[in-house]
Amino acid sequence: MFPNIGIVALAALVPLVMGFIYYNPALFGKAWMKASGMTEEKIKGANMPLIFISTYILSFIMCIILFTLVVHQTDIYSLFVADEGYGVEGSEVMNRIDAIMETHGDKYRSFGHGALHGSVIGIFLGLPIIVINGLFEAKSFKYGLINAGYWIATLAVSGGVLCAWA
Repeated sequence: MFPNIGIVALAALVPLVMGFIYYNPALFGKAWMKASGMTEEKIKGANMPLIFISTYILSFIMCIILFTLVVHQTDIYSLFVADEGYGVEGSEVMNRIDAIMETHGDKYRSFGHGALHGSVIGIFLGLPIIVINGLFEAKSFKYGLINAGYWIATLAVSGGVLCAWA
């Protein structure tokens, strides 16, 4: 099962949109600037087009992998890849896969289900990685929690979009 690349491209915009909202001074922007040691001068000196383009490309790559984690049906094919006739249209193995997909192809394909998996990935994978990095960078625990919160929310929304529409 391959994702709809147009939806993946759309989902890759989620980290940018979420960042605009989440790191806005009215929400967590001021706390993040203080915890990270970021200043207005550093922000103004940054190459923002390069940052946004790089973020989008990396987000696209992330969404390709996230699709495989939030859509259970992608795993069906891996169960049969070593079987004789895999990939040959009309073979017994491909007919079995088609039957499974006909019966179960739409199960758990909702925004809520993808958001649940995205949140779990953010909490149990993203949070530890981000907080550990922050601790070794001599940043506060608050800094790690602010950044992890962003990724938990972002992975939830991205996972929801991918599971429901990709």
